[in-house]
Amino acid sequence: GRLDGHIVQGHVDVTGICVGIEDQQGSWKFTFKHPEDQVTVEKGSITVNGTSLTVVDSQKVTFSVCIIPYTYEHTNFNSFEQGTVVNLEFDVIGKYVAKLLEK
Repeated sequence: GRLDGHIVQGHVDVTGICVGIEDQQGSWKFTFKHPEDQVTVEKGSITVNGTSLTVVDSQKVTFSVCIIPYTYEHTNFNSFEQGTVVNLEFDVIGKYVAKLLEK
């Protein structure tokens, strides 16, 4: 079958910090800062505190995700505020590509 879905393994790569929360009239946009040596890709996978999500905005040391009401209510995103430290796992394929580009 097709390779589909979020490609993560359940490991913590690094910790990040919540640097922004934006109410978007029924959903929320969360922005996180991460170490410079990590890579995110827009529409790629990211795991925040064990919740696998899609990256909305990808910058050099920040990324954003959008959270729908169900996810907000059933995860610890509803307790996040600016400064909250979170566990991050980056997309496996992205990690392999970044590693190959180092060589």
